[in-house]
Amino acid sequence: MGSTVVIGVRIPRWVKEELEKLGIDYSREIREYLIRRVREERAKRLINEIDELARKIGRLGGNLSSEFTREDRDRDWGE
Repeated sequence: MGSTVVIGVRIPRWVKEELEKLGIDYSREIREYLIRRVREERAKRLINEIDELARKIGRLGGNLSSEFTREDRDRDWGE
């Protein structure tokens, strides 16, 4: 896991008591939740960056695959 740090979370006493009574490993639950949230937020921000970049670039005109195919067919390959 690499280097770690300790964070503290203040919750009502009854919640901690219920977690313990129910046998819920709240330390693991919190750790997994925070890791999942970081991954989700990174993905969301990456998608936003990609959308912004696509908006700046704009839509490319024409059918590029057919243009490239035609260009290859028309090229003299030295035969």
